[in-house]
Amino acid sequence: MSSDSSHDSGYKLLFSHAQVVEDLLRGFVPEDWVAELDFTTLEKVSGSYVSDDLRDREDDIIWRVRRQGQWLYVYVLLEFQSSVDPWMALRVMVYTGLLYQDLIKTGEVRSGQKLPPVFPLVLYNGRQRWNAARDVSELIDLLPGSLKRYHPAHRYFLLDESAVGEEHLSDRQNTVTSIIRLETSAVPADVRQAVSQLQQRLQGPQYASLRRAFVVWINRIVLRRLMPGQEVPEVNELQEIDTMLAETVEEWTRQWKADGLQQGRQEGRQEGLREGLQVGIQQGLLRGERVLLQKQLERRFGALPPWVSERLAQATPEQLEAWGLDLLDAADLGALFQTG
Repeated sequence: MSSDSSHDSGYKLLFSHAQVVEDLLRGFVPEDWVAELDFTTLEKVSGSYVSDDLRDREDDIIWRVRRQGQWLYVYVLLEFQSSVDPWMALRVMVYTGLLYQDLIKTGEVRSGQKLPPVFPLVLYNGRQRWNAARDVSELIDLLPGSLKRYHPAHRYFLLDESAVGEEHLSDRQNTVTSIIRLETSAVPADVRQAVSQLQQRLQGPQYASLRRAFVVWINRIVLRRLMPGQEVPEVNELQEIDTMLAETVEEWTRQWKADGLQQGRQEGRQEGLREGLQVGIQQGLLRGERVLLQKQLERRFGALPPWVSERLAQATPEQLEAWGLDLLDAADLGALFQTG
């Protein structure tokens, strides 16, 4: 697990709510058995158990839910390491064994009974794409001949947040969709959109605890990542976060405009020395607007393809203004430049 304990504890708090676990399984595990689960029976299981060599595993989240009258254990491993763990499949097998051992020790499973099924799910939010083996059998040399029967196999399900496509994030009612959007948001406008969806989804007193969990996580993790170095005031409601972000968007927009005008004036003065003051300032301002919009695009969408620079170089002042206004609402570069 990551050394960033605040991030870990924030995620643990979110996934300690039954609604989030239900949304996780319904929305992101495309397997037929999910439809057979009785989500009214979801209950959190203590994740504190000790193996024979006294190694604690208290960081993961364990739930159980009824499927056709039988308990199914859902073991959620929250993985926040900056690099991919190549031995994750082995870790999952060990943790599953520890869970079974604990069920036997506590009397949940008695002699003569079979062990319940366990669904291990690894939730990974690192930037590097996950490329580790997903079954422990892939980590072990193949055994020859009849020895193959002793070859262990144990697989886990992976949810790599960075690999989730936009087409899988369309369900505005799914709280895990909002979590992933908040994790990957690069500008306040994107965070505002996710917060707005959560406000609509989590209305009513039955969601008071979950709303508070989101407020704590957004305030202490998401906003501090979004606005590094700035003092983020503590808030108590999602509406307060939305209001604060609205002010931030306005301030950033004013600052972007000021920076662009200043750069435009500087370039305009230099150009004016060669071609005349008035013409130079106009051209410099236009160039400054292009530079500003390019920086905004890079901040929103990352590295830009060459065709974007070509469009900006050929754009009129009216097009640049229109793109700048539509920037915060556009889903991607293609959608933005179709409006130009």
